[in-house]
Amino acid sequence: MFLFNLLEVSEQTTDIVTYITIGVLAVLAIVVAAVCIGNRKKKFDTKSLAYAAICLATSFVLSFIKIAPVPNGGSITLASWVPVLIYTYAYGAPKGFLVGIIFGILNFISGPYILTPFTFILDYILAFAMVGLMGFARHFSKSLMTNVLLGTVLAIVARFVMHLISGMIYFMEDAVWVDLPTPNAFVYSLIYQLVYIPGDAVICLIVLAILVKTNVLQTLLHIMRPSLFPAAARKGQAAAESAAPADAPAQDAPAEKAPEAPQSDAHSDQTK
Repeated sequence: MFLFNLLEVSEQTTDIVTYITIGVLAVLAIVVAAVCIGNRKKKFDTKSLAYAAICLATSFVLSFIKIAPVPNGGSITLASWVPVLIYTYAYGAPKGFLVGIIFGILNFISGPYILTPFTFILDYILAFAMVGLMGFARHFSKSLMTNVLLGTVLAIVARFVMHLISGMIYFMEDAVWVDLPTPNAFVYSLIYQLVYIPGDAVICLIVLAILVKTNVLQTLLHIMRPSLFPAAARKGQAAAESAAPADAPAQDAPAEKAPEAPQSDAHSDQTK
């Protein structure tokens, strides 16, 4: 019965979603407070929260730059997922899931489009929480480029699945689509998600690849977590050290050889 109410379209949908949103925000506030209190000695605190706020704000602003808005929700944005993906790569999956949920709620507040409470959960909570999967990408390989690109693909594919399920519910419930040729909610939802999510993914992948190639991402990761990403800070120093032997000749003196015994003495000993 509860699941049926979540899937049911009614005039009370907006009120129910409002209550859900308030509840989610309250839970998030409790979780953040608990994590901060429990990790005071580990410097979780101000630094990671500050970077979370910066990345969320940047992603939120980029989400308003829509390259190709799609009717009834969804759009291709200017790499709006990139800042939160970078944060998740730096700080790991748990914090990434939390930041993703907050990002989803911000998107809901800025442009709410809902059909049922369950589609709200799928589109704005679970879909955006998939950002957290990027936190596992650090362990994929030793290549930053490989890890970042694979982590991005994993997160966006999981997001795609959530939107796909939500779209199936949408096409099963919304009477606007009664003129469609065949009642196949899966096909319609699949086509709809393919209109914008792959485009959004390609933009994110291109931007992240450029950031890695230009060493900008390495620098950002080092600034955010220098203990975990020290390579970027030492790169210039390592380059200088490697160039030093080529610029200056070696100053070491050759090793001295041990003195040899005179041959004349050895010959005289043999004759005696």
